[in-house]
Amino acid sequence: MESSLSGLKQWQRDNYYLYGIVEPRTGDSFFYEFSHLDHICFEQFLKLVSEQFPDSLNIIQLDNSGAHTAKDIAIPDNIGLVFQPPYSPELNPIERLWQYLKDDLAWMRYETLEALRLDVRDLLNQLSRNAIASITEYWFILSALSVAGIN
Repeated sequence: MESSLSGLKQWQRDNYYLYGIVEPRTGDSFFYEFSHLDHICFEQFLKLVSEQFPDSLNIIQLDNSGAHTAKDIAIPDNIGLVFQPPYSPELNPIERLWQYLKDDLAWMRYETLEALRLDVRDLLNQLSRNAIASITEYWFILSALSVAGIN
C-alpha cells in the first residue's frame, strides 16, 4: 500500500531581505538588500544610513524584532531608534510602502530570485519622492513632527 504522503512535495524557497527607511514628509528614502534579517545585517544597515545622511539626525521607527533589539548593536551617533508598540505595524510609515510593493507583485511568479530582485528595484526606482511621501505620510506622524518643530 502506498503512503498517502507520497504526493507531498517540499518547495524550494529562496529569499533576500530588503531593509529600508522613508521620510514621510519629503519622500527621502534609502534601501539596501541583505541576505539575512539579523542584528549583524541591521547594524550594517544603520552604518549605511548614517553614511547616506551624515548631516542629519536620523530617527528610525522600528518594531521590536530580535534583529532590532539585540544588545550588542553599535548605533551611529546620528541615528536614534524609536520602538513602536508590539503588534502595531500600522504606526510605521515604511509598512505602507512594503504593502504597496507587495500589492504590485502579488500575482507575479518568478523563476529566479534575481528576477524578483530586479522587479523590486525597478518598482522602487520608478517611485518619485512625492510618490513615496504620498504613500507613507500619516497625518498623525506629520502632525507630531510639526508639534515637535521638525518641519
